[in-house]
This record gives sequence, C-alpha cells and structure tokens, in this order.
Amino acid sequence: MEKYLLKDALKNGYAIGAFNFSTLEVLKAIIASAEKQNSPIIAQVSESAISFIGEEYLKDMIKAARKNCKVPISFHLDHGKSFETAKKAIDIGCDSVMIDCSMLPYEDNINITKKVVDYAHSKGVYVEAELGSIAGNEDDLKVEDKNSCYTSPIQAKEFVERTNVDSLAIAIGTKHGAYKYSGEAKLRFDILEEIQNQIPDIPLVLHGASGVNEVDVARLLELGVDIQGAKGIPEDFLRKASKMHICKINGDTDVRISYMVGILSNIESNNKSIDYRGYLAAGMNEVAKLVAHKIEIYGSKDKAN
Repeated sequence: MEKYLLKDALKNGYAIGAFNFSTLEVLKAIIASAEKQNSPIIAQVSESAISFIGEEYLKDMIKAARKNCKVPISFHLDHGKSFETAKKAIDIGCDSVMIDCSMLPYEDNINITKKVVDYAHSKGVYVEAELGSIAGNEDDLKVEDKNSCYTSPIQAKEFVERTNVDSLAIAIGTKHGAYKYSGEAKLRFDILEEIQNQIPDIPLVLHGASGVNEVDVARLLELGVDIQGAKGIPEDFLRKASKMHICKINGDTDVRISYMVGILSNIESNNKSIDYRGYLAAGMNEVAKLVAHKIEIYGSKDKAN
C-alpha cells in the first residue's frame, strides 16, 4: 500500500483538505491550487458524481491527474453506501474509499465496513468509515436533525478494533449542506478530545465542514441564486480541529458556491460572449482561491514533501 497521507497529517498536526469535484474544470482548479501552495490534497467523488462524469471518463481523469500532479494527491470515494459502490470506486482508481453505513444498526455498520476493509486492503486501498450520524443534505445523502447523533468515544474504539478501518469520520456537530445552523454554531470539542484519547493512532475526519463564506452567499443572492440563510462552520473551529486529531476536512458546498460565483459573475459582466471557456475559467479561479484559503486554515501548506 502507498503511503497514507492522513498518517503524516496525524503525526505532524495538520489536516488535509478533501474537496469534491464533478467536472474536470473543478478538479484542475483543486490541483493547481494545491501545487501552488505545495500542499498534499484529496480529490473526492460522490456516487452521483461518478454517475455524472461516467466511470470510464473518471478513470482516465484520475490517471491523467496522477501523472501530471506535482504534489501528493489521493482520490477518494465520498459516502459510499454499499460494498458494491466501494468496489466500483476501487476499480475506477480511487486509492481511498469511504463506506458510510452510519445510519444502519451498529452491528450492520461493523459487518459491512469490515467486508469493505478486507477487500480494499487486498487491493492496496485505504478505508474511511463513519460512526455517529451527521445531519443535512448533500447529493443523495439526507439525514434529518432528529436522526443525527454524536459519535460515542467508547464505541469508536471498539468499532476501529473490530473493522481495522484506516480513518474514522466522526459526528461532533457539523452538518452537510449550505444550511448548517439557524442559531449559534457549536462543535463538541470535548467529544473530539475523548475520541482521540481512545484511538490516538487513527486519523479522524470531519464531514459537513464547509465554511459557507458570507460574502459569496451575498453575491449569489445578488445574482439571483436563492440561498438565503446559508451558514457554515466558523474558520476558528476548523483551525482548532485541524490541530487536534482531525486529519481530513471535507468540503463540497464551499466548492459549489465558489464555482457558481465565478461563473455567474463573469456571465453578468460579459453577457455578449458565447465563449463558455471564459465563464468556466472564472469559476475555476474562484475554486482555486477557496482551496488556497482552506489549505492555510488546515495548516497543510508546504507539507507536500
């Protein structure tokens, strides 16, 4: 198995940004920004993104990116819901997969995760699982607030020991999607501390951690995109988490917002042009700026070596 990027992050006290992509343009923007910041990077796809891109196209995109990327890069399946989906992602070329059976009964979560781990490890692929349930909406993932729950530190230790999973996504108060909080944001750092004490050698992962920049939200509202009330995770929380055992921080909503700000702003100012490359390039530029900012927050700048 190749070197696991999250192990170095754990050892040296930083987190690696894991950014979702569904188009070649977004992937190129993520990589270009990571190269400029000399940071390792994780590019991830959801099940719906794989369907949108197409398996054969995605396979070639991953090959080309690995060949040309100048910093360590990992391709990761985000929120795989079944063994079959995880296997498909491994066949496509992902070197890391997430199996998310967190909404199933505990024993079912363990059994399916263990099956994925056994298969993935035989192929030299790492596995992330989730314990606890994170609320919110993202692609096909929908969890009501009433069905969410924090991760149990004691259960986390048992889960890792029984599954041999390589990293664990935990629930400490983050939320998927653009509408994370109606009131004051709060993360349970006390639970995080208990979990890291129970499993000190396991990298932890934070899902639902987009910041949802207020300036970008305001700009999209001006451009006619109705995301009134969108609110994300404060940056200070993410800085603190990345200095603890959080070694991978996911971002999807932020990427979507940045990309759309770039595209729609460019359309507004160049509405006589039919050259869509200019619009896409503007979106890519905004994504690259976002990734660079996240790299600074997570502390992974100049960690590529």
